[in-house]
Amino acid sequence: MTAPVLEVEDLRVQLRTPRGTAHVVNGLSYTVGPGETVAVVGESGSGKSVSVLALLGLLPPRVATVSGRALLQGEDLLTMGPERLRQVRGPGAGMVFQDPMTSLNPVLTVGKQIVEGLLAHGDLSKQAARRRAAELLGEVGLPDPEQALDRYPHELSGGMRQRVVIAIALSNSPALLIADEATTALDVTVQAQIIDLVEKLQADHGTGVIWITHDLGVAAGIADRVLVMYGGRCVEDGTVDDVLEHPAHPYTRGLLGSLPDLAAPAGPDGELPDLTTVPGLPPPPTDLPAGCVFWPRCPVRGDARCETEQPPLVQIGGPSGLPHRAATWCGHE
Repeated sequence: MTAPVLEVEDLRVQLRTPRGTAHVVNGLSYTVGPGETVAVVGESGSGKSVSVLALLGLLPPRVATVSGRALLQGEDLLTMGPERLRQVRGPGAGMVFQDPMTSLNPVLTVGKQIVEGLLAHGDLSKQAARRRAAELLGEVGLPDPEQALDRYPHELSGGMRQRVVIAIALSNSPALLIADEATTALDVTVQAQIIDLVEKLQADHGTGVIWITHDLGVAAGIADRVLVMYGGRCVEDGTVDDVLEHPAHPYTRGLLGSLPDLAAPAGPDGELPDLTTVPGLPPPPTDLPAGCVFWPRCPVRGDARCETEQPPLVQIGGPSGLPHRAATWCGHE
């Protein structure tokens, strides 16, 4: 079998805060294979973004404690020094950050910010790097890419800035691409172009992709596997068909149930049916429940262990016959 591009084992992240220690990621384990897309879904605050920032050494060591193992092409990211991490970021792992407003330098032109990474990790002249930068902007759908190279971030719309950030992440054809809400600010046409571009990168280079998203529709369209996070833990993972069509965890079913049903009949006065919501709020990471992290909001809790004992992530049966795991005491019916 082909070795995974990324292998994460028992990742834990703790942050020191004025309210005490925040346990934001708790024992996360997963793999990403060559050419595979793993979608990470869950509510805000579930630990999705922090988990990938920890992998790339982007959390301030003063307040963050990171443990576990994260092998990128066989080398542990969590034991790398700053200089080695700098070499890996780019050709090893590229990241599309969630907010393009703050991830671009406001005093440098778009072209300089793309060319910088190309020169740092490749054997290119400045002229060749500039030509490649224009090609990248064209590939992500930016109009008039040559002119865009000399523009500053504030001269671009939010969607255009998002495309620049994606171009930077793709510039060195990384072995692993981490996309944190990469298409949120884009219209559906450009969204489709970006997804097609990522799929081409996977086909050409065997790139593994971690796609963090709130949009289950995007996850259904792009992912091979889905990992559902809640309270810093993985509560369910499996193939995209098994998880989205046959969810086993009550939280996953709640997420899917909150999607609008466009085929549902309207009421007598033409009103649309109410959306289903997951009751309550996620627990604060400084005060996680002792048992199942979801039990205070769970509509089907009934096992005596729900409040006192954390359920393990165990293999369950699925229609595809491929690995499908869930962490719940309440059964998988």
